[in-house]
Amino acid sequence: MNPDQSSILEKIRQQFDSSPYPRIPLEQSPKDNAYQLYIHNLVTAFYRRDRQVIDTTDRLILDAGCGSGYKSLILAEANPNAKIIGVDISSESVKLAEQRLKYHGFDNAEFHCLSIEDLSDLGYQFDYINCDETLYLMPDPAIALAAMKSVLKPDGIIRANLHSALQRLSFYRAQQMFTLMGVMDGDIGDLEIETVIETMQALKDNVNLKVQTWDASFLGEAGKEKILTNQLLQGDKGFAIADLFSFLGTAELEFVSMVNWRDWNLRELFKESDNLPLVWEMSLPDTSIEDQLRMYELINPIHRLLDFWCGHFSQSPQMTSFEDWNEDDWYSARVYLHPQLQTQRFSADLQGCVMQCRTVNLTQHLSLVKPVVTVDSSMAACLLPLLDSPQTIATLSEYYAKIRPVNPITLRSQGVAEVLPLVQNTIRDLESLGYLMIDK
Repeated sequence: MNPDQSSILEKIRQQFDSSPYPRIPLEQSPKDNAYQLYIHNLVTAFYRRDRQVIDTTDRLILDAGCGSGYKSLILAEANPNAKIIGVDISSESVKLAEQRLKYHGFDNAEFHCLSIEDLSDLGYQFDYINCDETLYLMPDPAIALAAMKSVLKPDGIIRANLHSALQRLSFYRAQQMFTLMGVMDGDIGDLEIETVIETMQALKDNVNLKVQTWDASFLGEAGKEKILTNQLLQGDKGFAIADLFSFLGTAELEFVSMVNWRDWNLRELFKESDNLPLVWEMSLPDTSIEDQLRMYELINPIHRLLDFWCGHFSQSPQMTSFEDWNEDDWYSARVYLHPQLQTQRFSADLQGCVMQCRTVNLTQHLSLVKPVVTVDSSMAACLLPLLDSPQTIATLSEYYAKIRPVNPITLRSQGVAEVLPLVQNTIRDLESLGYLMIDK
């Protein structure tokens, strides 16, 4: 590491020692944040890669760049009986992280003041590494990824993210401007934050930088953290999808998926997703995932984070498409309710939906896609057994055939063979939306 890089890391360490991130109260719990628990649940990542449902018990999870420990707490809540190891270069942040996990009753966690480059000193091999809001601060993201790879088990997964150069362009302009003013030369504190506030408020409202980087949310106590992580973030750098894949190539890691993959669907940018212009329809099927992501980024750069999963090469089993499954495959396939729907609230709502003949709004329990996702009482009934345990599609079809033994249109009796296609299609639809998992 050259002297300039060491100097930048020291500035980053000093900033987070004086202002640990995130500034979330110690007592605040993520238990009600179903989406964050969904993202940080290992089941989600491993199912996305392998289409297999794993058990989180005794899994070893690294939170690389743990900060004040809120993401470590989410990881602990989302993965019962897993062990959490957190590292950060800020000793003050590490102290807060330790306090946070103990406050919420998690004893199976430990924290170290350590740089990512020195992860091998821990002597652990991890099932999962969470490197959230950290990689873009590293002097060389490829070296940081390689360091994480060195402590990743052969079938493990890394979650990391980079700031988008296109989406955050205006904030990088702001950082350059405040650097020219000398505001970012030393420690960042209240004086520097006040300088940002005074400057932005003094600018005319139609000035481009103010329009694009300033609003009322940057004021008050909560606004201080926003300023520290935007206009005054030391070491902040922006990247493109091409950079992401270049770093993975250098570190010899395999891309798995974007974490918010549903929001990177190129087809959804068109008015008619099933009727693209001819050139697009002809070329898109042969376009690599990388190039599809690059095109999305150029057309619609709305994502602050380039948030991705990756792992060692050749660890993913050769999964067959659902289209290639035969009848026996479907009969024997096991269906799982995602762990983030295994709540008393969802159970009560699902049962109430069935008893009262109303729809159940899945989005109220776990919001994964923008349109509201509902299931009517008839089909919700076939999900009831999943509240107790995973079930085969054959078992769910038998259960549904008992609930609805008569075809409502023909009034003829119907058995498993008749209801199987309906159950199968419902299961597939909910699987594609992320609410269910199918493991063969």
